[in-house]
Order: sequence, then structure tokens, then C-alpha cells
Amino acid sequence: MRGKAAADLLEKIGNRELALSHSAFDELPPGRHVEHLRDMLVWYHIMPDRGDPRLARFEMWLDNRLDSLADRPEVRAPLEQFARWHHLRRIRDNQVRNMDNATRNAKQEITETGKFLIWLGDEYQISVDSLTQDHVDEYFTTGTRTRMAARNFLQWRAKTGIGKRYTLKYREAQDTPVASSRERLQVIRKVLESDTVVLGNRIAALLFLLYALPVRRIAELRIDQIDVTPTGLTLSIGDQPAPVPGPLLPLFHEYLASRAHRGTTNNESPWFFPGTRAGHHVTEQSLLKTIRDRFGINIRAVRNAVLHDLTQEIDAASLAGLLGYSSQIMNIHAARSGVPMANYPALHSPGK
Repeated sequence: MRGKAAADLLEKIGNRELALSHSAFDELPPGRHVEHLRDMLVWYHIMPDRGDPRLARFEMWLDNRLDSLADRPEVRAPLEQFARWHHLRRIRDNQVRNMDNATRNAKQEITETGKFLIWLGDEYQISVDSLTQDHVDEYFTTGTRTRMAARNFLQWRAKTGIGKRYTLKYREAQDTPVASSRERLQVIRKVLESDTVVLGNRIAALLFLLYALPVRRIAELRIDQIDVTPTGLTLSIGDQPAPVPGPLLPLFHEYLASRAHRGTTNNESPWFFPGTRAGHHVTEQSLLKTIRDRFGINIRAVRNAVLHDLTQEIDAASLAGLLGYSSQIMNIHAARSGVPMANYPALHSPGK
């Protein structure tokens, strides 16, 4: 809020040139200062809460995207059906666990579907209603891999009865990368010794390295999931409290005593990793970037390594309850790590 654009915005509010309403803010040129101030006004109940801001931003993006295709009705009409009837309805009905990923994936699918429909018109002067299997094969076997994001559009049309069914080839299964236990310990040491890195980022990386928690769940941790007792510190990330190893307790206590952004509008944040914007936790994307780039962690390989090591120390059923994973997932990792009869509890549990 220190830049000239933010100062001009505050001046307009002070001069009553800008109404304190979401519609007025929506008409402003997009900018971080605009959304930062909007979040502050909502946090302090000066403006009403209109729900998840990521949904609101997605709706604005969608309107602008469709408006840009006003001169291509053969593209806009089927694209709007797919965007509103499939993606927007699913997101509004709270059928997603991760709003950030849901809106990002929806944008990618809508964007790639638009490119596909434009390609049909430009190359063959046809709409999607005249699509043939030859067109499908040509488009999805040439060009970049991002074209694959448009396949869901065709599958959705077939499922709803709007369009025909087409044969869509799937990618071949990829190998499962696994870092060695030694590599994992080396990364833990690197994180512990990186005392010039923001402490919150080091704590987040340690949670990933210790428990293989998805980065989304780390970003969404709440302060009430941390239980400090005279004998130690535990995390409520599953059915059973997960203990923090003794040697790491000083770092965790230091972070709890000086949690990030306490001097900002997030000073009463319920999040363990509060973000810079009022009422929000740190984003999954920013944590991913830190973990990957700052510490050089291969997300998939290290996650598999953590679960490989843990399944050799704790039985799959107990580990599932401890970390909040399904027993099926834990049994898969236990089997990969060579634990005898790793799938026995899952196969013989009630209802199997």
C-alpha cells in the first residue's frame, strides 16, 4: 500500500470518488493494491463478505474471456456452456476441496477449449457440431501437450448428451520417482541450516519433509491444529496427534512466538501460516515455489521417499490415521517399500 497507485486509490476513497462496494472495486484496473485493500475492508466489516475471493475473480475472468469472443458466436456459445454449466456450477456448489487449484484448472481447460474451437473454425470452417474423429485425432496428436486440457470439454459434451463420443487417447503412465533416505536427510539438514531464510518457510518445508503433507494442507493449517504441551508439541493433521521430533522443537517454538505478519492486518489470523492479505493464509503456489526453488526439493520424489520411510516404521493403518491419508494410499506406499503383507489391514477391514 506504499506505492503511488495505492495512494491514488486511498485519495479517491477519501474524496468520496470511489464507493465502498464490490461493484465499484470490480470496475477498477486490476492490481494487488486493489485486492489488498478490498480484503482489509472486508476483514473489518466495512464492506460485505461476498464469499471466496478466488471465485469472484474467476467469475470476472470468465466474463472478460467470453466478451472477447463476441465476434465468434460459434466459439463463444459452446465455450460458455462448458464454462458455466460444468466448471462454474461445480465450483459454486462447493464440490471442490481446493478453490485455488479448481479455478486454475478451470481457466486452463476453458482457455485450451477456446483455442480448440477457434482452430476448428480457422482450419476447417466448422463448429464443434460438425466435429469428426479425424479432427480429434489431428488436434490432440499434434501441437503442444497443453492441448490435452481441452479433452474434458468433449467428454463433458458426450456425458451430457450435447455431443458425440470420440476416442481420446490417454498419456502413458509415468514412472514413480523416489528420492533416497540419504537425500531426504540431506535436504532436512539444508533446511535446518538455512538460517537466512524466513522461518515460516523453513517450518513449512520441514512439515513436508517429516510428514509428506500435500502443500495445500500445509498452507491451510490452522493455529488450533497445533497443540503445545509440557512434554512437547503435536499437530492435528489426522485422527491421531502427530508429534514433532524433539530436536526440532526450538524452531517450532520460535516460530509460534513470532509468527509472520503479526504486525499487519493478519495479526489475529487463525492460520498457522498467515498470508499478507487480511483473512487469508499463505497461498499453496507461494509455498510450492519456496520448497522447490529455495531448497531444491523434488516434490514427488521426496514425498514418495517420506512415505517410503514412514511405512517401514509405522504400520499402514496407524500411519493413515496419523497423517490423514486414506488406508488405500498408505497400503500402496507400504507395498512399494517392501513391507510384508502391507495391504492386509485394508483388504480385511470391515466392508471389504
